[in-house]
Amino acid sequence: MPRIDAIPAEAWDACANPDAATYNPFLSHAFLDALEKAGTVGQGTGWVPHHLVLEGPGGAVAGVMPLYAKTHSQGEYVFDHAWAEALHRAGGRYYPKLQGAVPFTPVPGRRFLARPGPMQAETERLLAHAAVALADRIEASSVHVTFLTEGEWKRLGGEGFLQRTGQQFHWRNAGYATFDDFLATLSSRKRKQLRKERAEAQAAVEIFSVTGDEITEAHWDAFFAFYMDTGSRKWGRPYLNRRFFSLLGASLADRCLLIFARRAGQLVAGALNLIGGDCLYGRYWGTTEHHPFLHFELCYYQAIEYAIAHGLARAEAGAQGEHKLARGYLPETTYSLHWLADPRLEAAVARYLAEERGEVAEINALLREHGPFKRVP
Repeated sequence: MPRIDAIPAEAWDACANPDAATYNPFLSHAFLDALEKAGTVGQGTGWVPHHLVLEGPGGAVAGVMPLYAKTHSQGEYVFDHAWAEALHRAGGRYYPKLQGAVPFTPVPGRRFLARPGPMQAETERLLAHAAVALADRIEASSVHVTFLTEGEWKRLGGEGFLQRTGQQFHWRNAGYATFDDFLATLSSRKRKQLRKERAEAQAAVEIFSVTGDEITEAHWDAFFAFYMDTGSRKWGRPYLNRRFFSLLGASLADRCLLIFARRAGQLVAGALNLIGGDCLYGRYWGTTEHHPFLHFELCYYQAIEYAIAHGLARAEAGAQGEHKLARGYLPETTYSLHWLADPRLEAAVARYLAEERGEVAEINALLREHGPFKRVP
C-alpha cells in the first residue's frame, strides 16, 4: 500500500493500538496520516510510504507495518551514514533503502503491528519477510526497523536481521503521589539542584498548559515559531511544516499537551507532548528568549508532574542527552533490526554491532550506577 489513507483507519488501529492502556499515538492511523497529508513525507521528501498490510482468512487485516522507501538517512536517529559510505566506496548503491519507523520520531514502540491472538508471532514473522521481499523487488539495499520493542527485537533477530542497540533516557514513575515524593528519592545534592532550577525558571515566566479543545490555531502558530527556531539551529531544516500541526490538532487534540511559558503577556517558549496510554512523550520544544533552566522546566519537570498527576508509568524526552540523568531520567536500551542485501557489508556491520552492543550495555550500567537517586544500603 503506497499511502496510509488507502488502509481503513479502523483496521490499522486495531493492529497498532489494540489495548487502550498502552496506546501509542505515534503508531495511530491519524498521526501517520497527518504526516502524509501535510506533505512532510511522500514524493520529494525522501520518505515514500510503502506500508505493508497482511490479510488473514476472509480478507480481514491481520497485521500492518509502517514502512518507507528512503533516499537519504535523515530524520531517523539511528545512524547508518558510515554504512552507506562503505558500500559506496565498494562500488555498491545504498539508496533506496526501506525504513520501518515513525518518521522523525525516535519513540520506542511496536513496528510489526500484528493483531493480538494465537497467530501474532507468525504475523510478525510474515511482515518481516514481506519487508525483505519488497526490498528485493524494488532493488533496495536494506531494511531498517528502528525503535522497535525488545520483544520484537528478540523474536525477529533470528529471521536474517542484524541486531543493534542504542540509548535513551526515560523517567519511571515509582508510584509517586507528588513531585516532592519524587524529589525525596534523590540524593540531597541533586534534590537541592532541581529545586533551585525550578525556582529560577518559574520566577522568570508564567507557565501554563493546554490540551484538547483548549488548543487553538493561535497556540499552534506560537508553538510552530518556537519549533522552527530550535529546528533551524539543530537540523538546518526542520522536518515538519505548519500544516502538520493543524492536522495533528484536528485529529489528536485530546492526545496533545502543549506547555507554554509567558512573560509580560507574550508567549516566549513552548513544548509539545503527546499523551499515551501509559506514557507522556516529549517531542519538540523551542524558545525566543533565553531563561536559565527553562528548557529543563518545560521539557522535564513539567512532564514529570503531569505523569504523576495522571498516573502514567513513565515520561520519555526524546533521543540522547546525558544531561537528563541528573533530572531523574535514567538510561534505557533502544532496539533496531537491520537486513543488508550485500554480504560484504552485512559481515562488516555484524562485527561492528557485536562490539557496539557490548559498549551500550556497559555505558548504560555505568550511568545507572551514577544516577541521581539515593544509595540503598
